[in-house]
Order: sequence, then C-alpha cells, then structure tokens
Amino acid sequence: MSAMSSSPTRFDLPGHPPATITEYQGVRSLHLGTSWVQGAMRIAKPDNIELEYVQMMMMWLLFIDQPRHIVQLGLGSAALTKFSYRRFPKARVTVAELNPNVIAMCRAQFGLPSNDARLDVREMNALDFVLDAANHGTVDVLQVDLYDEQARGPVLDTPEFYQGCYDTLADGGVMTTNVFGDFSNYDKNLQAMELVFDAVVWLPEVHDANIVVIAFKQAPVIDFSVLYERAGHIKKTLNLPAKTWVNGLKGWMLDQQ
Repeated sequence: MSAMSSSPTRFDLPGHPPATITEYQGVRSLHLGTSWVQGAMRIAKPDNIELEYVQMMMMWLLFIDQPRHIVQLGLGSAALTKFSYRRFPKARVTVAELNPNVIAMCRAQFGLPSNDARLDVREMNALDFVLDAANHGTVDVLQVDLYDEQARGPVLDTPEFYQGCYDTLADGGVMTTNVFGDFSNYDKNLQAMELVFDAVVWLPEVHDANIVVIAFKQAPVIDFSVLYERAGHIKKTLNLPAKTWVNGLKGWMLDQQ
C-alpha cells in the first residue's frame, strides 16, 4: 500500500486524481489536479457554505425541518457535510466519496471532523451506496454532487442511478442535485430523474452553469405563503438566502404553465 504524500496541501494516493488546494482573498478552494474548483471554504468562516449554488443544495429545508438522516454523495470540500453535521445535531450524516485523496484533504484543510456516532464518511462508490438494499428507505435528505476532475458533467446520471437515489429515500424524502455542464447534459439528467421521481423542479442557474434540481419522492403540496414564511425562518436561524429559492420555485412553476 502506498503512503499518502506527506504535504498536507497535496494528497496523491495513486489510482485517483490528486487533491490540491489554492487560496485567494481568504477563500480556500479544492482541486482534483486541474484548475476546476470542486468546492471552497472561507477560511475565517469554515462552517459556512461559501458558494451560492452549494447553499442552494440546502433547499430541502423548505420542505423538511427535522431530518433524521442526511446523505451526501460526493464530498467536495465538505461544506454541505459540515453544515449538516453541525446545524442538525439530532441527524445522522453519511457520505459516500470514492476518492481517498479528497477525504484526506477535507480532514487536513477543510475542517472535516473525524467519524463518530453521527458522522460516517465512507470511501466508496456512490452507485454502490444507492443500490445497496440496506440503505433503501432510510434517508430523509439526499444531496448529490458528483464530479470528476474535468467537471464535464455528473459522473453518475443514468436512470439506474436515479432509481437507486429514489429507493434510498424514506417516505417524504427529498433529493437535491447539482447538474453542471451543457444543455444536453441537463436534458439527459432531467429525463432520467423524471422517469423515477414524483416531482422534479429545476432552479435558475446561479453560478457558472451550475443548476440545482430538487426531486421529491412524493410530490409536495406547494403553498407559497407557507414557503416564504419558512424561508424567513431559514434566513434567521441558518443565514441561508432561502427567499431566492422560493422565488426560483415560483418562477419555475410559472414557466411550466
């Protein structure tokens, strides 16, 4: 077995893209051996979610306020994992991340805590996680952000994968996913999700072609006055821009009519 490289700013266990960092104006970014940013953290506020589209992945908060089990597919810079772990002390947080270099870097440079009774970061393939019957029906919130070092599009985007995602969700469960790339990519992912989920909503692009999708195991009844009230509470308690999420949902629904 090869040792990790000794520098805490580069982890390059062979067989996986190396994890490296850059820092600019107080923000530390994660890279997988390329210039693509795979995640970021403001060094002075390590437990906040720095990037707007990553904040948007928390949009499930409009529909679920007390999750018991939050699962992250693709660790990135651990922003969602840390936020979920720290802000929902009654929830279990599980992560499936294939690249051991990413896990090592998040622990060394992005403040990812060690595994404990509530946090379980596993080095494994996300597809294996969602196809494992032991995980089916156990997840309230599934956050999917799966990119390789070239970031050309989600690594997993087949109907089989999304069926697995659906199967892992408990009743009332919600998936958020970041779909980055070109339009053919969006269409492919949207069609695969719509085959499986009861309702799928796309939010407007907020940053560099990242589009966040929210998919529901059971279609929710949407009452915008209630959602705006919840958004106000989310802003006050978690400092996330939830009103813009509700505006996005509203815009999407108007576009569909």
